Amino acid sequence: MKYQLDIEIDKPMAEVLELFDSFENMKHWQPDLVSYEHLSGEPGQVGAKTRLLYKMGKRECELIETVTEKDLPRSFAGTYEAKGMVNSMQNRFEETSADSTRWISDVEFEFTSIPMKIMGFFMKKNFPKQSYQYMEQFKAFAERQ
Repeated sequence: MKYQLDIEIDKPMAEVLELFDSFENMKHWQPDLVSYEHLSGEPGQVGAKTRLLYKMGKRECELIETVTEKDLPRSFAGTYEAKGMVNSMQNRFEETSADSTRWISDVEFEFTSIPMKIMGFFMKKNFPKQSYQYMEQFKAFAERQ
């Protein structure tokens, strides 16, 4: 499953990038994030691995993030692996004016187990909705700063 999302953030690109490029800030726009643990590589750089733990309702989800590309603002890309799926994301940022930034996210989910393939089929509309919700939450966080 592939999709592209974008959102306009009323903040200069340099400020958006500074806020985006920080694990500490994730708790402000990803409220389901319980913890993160650096596993290997230089944090935030290509090859770095981080364990992310999310709690959504009663369900916990552990993801292993691997940074695959970092050339901000042109690109920040990573893979997010969990049991039964791999999510690849490429984020790009464009200055739309001196005080406004467009965030574009290309997302791909690959389901690697039968149960996740079934869930992905029946819930395919939920994945872009969740991704866009995170983008909206980041926008709200960034614009408050």
